[in-house]
Amino acid sequence: MAVTLTDAAARHISGMIDKRGHGLGIRIGTKKSGCTGFAYEVDYADQVDDSDQIFESHGVKVIVDADSLPRIDGTEVDFVKSSLLNEGFEFRNPNVKDACGCGESFNV
Repeated sequence: MAVTLTDAAARHISGMIDKRGHGLGIRIGTKKSGCTGFAYEVDYADQVDDSDQIFESHGVKVIVDADSLPRIDGTEVDFVKSSLLNEGFEFRNPNVKDACGCGESFNV
């Protein structure tokens, strides 16, 4: 079981944490949302709960809650820039069975 980061995502997250001045890593989870079922949640991780799983990728801690892990296990997170004004995280999740047309939600 693992959630990994590409080198580009790890560099971006490290820079965000450095600029913020504190944080253990990044928290990645899911929430019910959209027309297909779930959406990704990404936030700073300032604490680790007993039920969290901790992964480390390129020196960055990735913290995932127990409820989200079955939906995102095996996911690789990348940070992509598609233009000067458009950049963000891209999730390569092998568990996705269906996604909405706008790409905001998915189903497993």
